[in-house]
Amino acid sequence: MVEKSWSRLKQSLAELANVAGPPGHERATREVMERQMAPFADEISQDHLGSVIARQGSEGPRIMIAGHLDEVGFMVTRITREGYLHFRALGGWWSPVVTAQRVEVMTKKGKVLGVVGSKPPHLMSLEQRKKVTPLDDLFIDIGASSEEEVESWGVQLGDVVVPYSPFTEMNNPKYWLAKAMDNRLGCAVTVEVLRRLESIDHPNAVFGVGTVMEEIGRRGAYTATAVVKPDIGFAVDVGIASTPGCTPDEASSHMGDGPTLVLYDAGHIPHRGLLRLIQETAKEKGIPLQYEWINGGATDASRIHLHGEGVPTVSLGVPARYIHSHTSLVHEDDTEQLVDLLVAVVQKLDQNMVDQLADGTYT
Repeated sequence: MVEKSWSRLKQSLAELANVAGPPGHERATREVMERQMAPFADEISQDHLGSVIARQGSEGPRIMIAGHLDEVGFMVTRITREGYLHFRALGGWWSPVVTAQRVEVMTKKGKVLGVVGSKPPHLMSLEQRKKVTPLDDLFIDIGASSEEEVESWGVQLGDVVVPYSPFTEMNNPKYWLAKAMDNRLGCAVTVEVLRRLESIDHPNAVFGVGTVMEEIGRRGAYTATAVVKPDIGFAVDVGIASTPGCTPDEASSHMGDGPTLVLYDAGHIPHRGLLRLIQETAKEKGIPLQYEWINGGATDASRIHLHGEGVPTVSLGVPARYIHSHTSLVHEDDTEQLVDLLVAVVQKLDQNMVDQLADGTYT
């Protein structure tokens, strides 16, 4: 449910998080983001894979701000005689966070509620219980008694499945819980940045982008960047917040302590000059910055920065708990501060600054 009393950013995120959009099936998410950006855009277009691109302004350097539309999910690959669904993962999943969780199967007739099942632990040996049950051994139970009943409900091979976890305000209303925070958070931030810039005289053309298929290889970032042809790029995504069991070397950011700046990931190292500009701007605005490194993954920045002769690019985000699971948690203050930071940095990106960043004289 989206409350009218919530801030525009919170309403935007809730609406985006509550729709289904696993990799390759982002249409519903794209339609929401497109509608949200339309009042602040001079033009809206798509690339041929389905990424949405909203342009604001037509003169000056081309600034790309991108969040990815897709979320981790599943695809139905087999229906058993008894009415159970077998599936494959779309994006990175760890099987212990999947078992016994509620899901929705997106069919031609509408949504069908289900739950992920597995062999009961009561029937396992002690040695079996010590091991992680692989995803291939899990199944989805939609309460059907036969294959024919499943098919009568509109379920068919290739249908996609997403977690059932509506946007929820926690007891502390600054903590927001939902599925797909990775990366509807980035989409909502992109929308809000465009909204705030619409009433500001900024020296550039800003492109708010929702990319497709980030979770299976950052594919939409490649094609959307080819359309935008940016001079400067920002990938907006979520990071991993510290929780019990994490060491400072594994996850050093904390929810509520400010947005994150990625110093390293498996596909991208931030442009030094642009990184310095962000640090200086954050200090000027009194916005706390946290730092992150991603050893086992990458963001859309890995594709954006390789376009043409190279695009100065950074990856910014907020700390999040429990990403790539059925539900994750973010903090309102981090999200608002990330918007403030991006708006402030964009205002500095005139042609002179962009030229200095491109030729390496701004360090």
